[in-house]
Amino acid sequence: MNIHAIRAIYVFEMARTWRTLLQSIVAPVISTSLYFVVFGAAIGHRITEVDGISYGAFIVPGLIMLSLLTQSISNASFGIYFPKYSGTIYEILSAPVSYAEITLAYVGAAATKSIILAAIILATAGFFVPLQIDHPFWMLLFLVLTAITFSLFGFIIGIWADGFEKLQLVPLLIVTPLTFLGGSFYSINMLPPFWQTVTLFNPVVYLISGFRWSFYSIADVNVLVSLGMTVFFLAVCLAVVYWIFKSGYRLKN
Repeated sequence: MNIHAIRAIYVFEMARTWRTLLQSIVAPVISTSLYFVVFGAAIGHRITEVDGISYGAFIVPGLIMLSLLTQSISNASFGIYFPKYSGTIYEILSAPVSYAEITLAYVGAAATKSIILAAIILATAGFFVPLQIDHPFWMLLFLVLTAITFSLFGFIIGIWADGFEKLQLVPLLIVTPLTFLGGSFYSINMLPPFWQTVTLFNPVVYLISGFRWSFYSIADVNVLVSLGMTVFFLAVCLAVVYWIFKSGYRLKN
């Protein structure tokens, strides 16, 4: 494995984060803090508890997951799209670097940025609501697996996109709505039976449910099912990335 090549791409991508600190870190933290103020303070007076947890604390895992999903996709998609846009992708493809090493470097950098952001948001949440983490190992496991999975998903979007507007198409029209409808701000047990069944077809439900269980030991879906769905989506993304490099889809033309 070419460690020097992986490190070079990884360091370059991480350096871009510090150059755009306001956009990469500060803006998402402020946006999430506003959610705490609006939902935690305003709505929290009307919904005092959900499953025995104060409403402000209940929404923390959902808000972290919302930021984690969107930022993982955004970081990875822009990271691979910009070399395509500028033409430098051909230098990378012609260098003695394997496809696995290219993917590892870009996805690793995107996942690292997202995990750092999630950690900052988690620390920020402590200023607004009392937090507890019943299962820290499971929390880290879901955090890392989700960051890697959706960074891979963003990597795929970055290769598929042929314009800057398409980079935001999937996150804005699909991922964000699914996250809001996936139990970020409520338990799906609060829904009528029919809509509970419909909601189970939303893959984000399993991510948020498993992540919330790691905090408060409450879940809408069994934690092992949540973990299995996360690993399944990760495997699908890996298979798609393998096919992209194998076929040269939107890379060799």
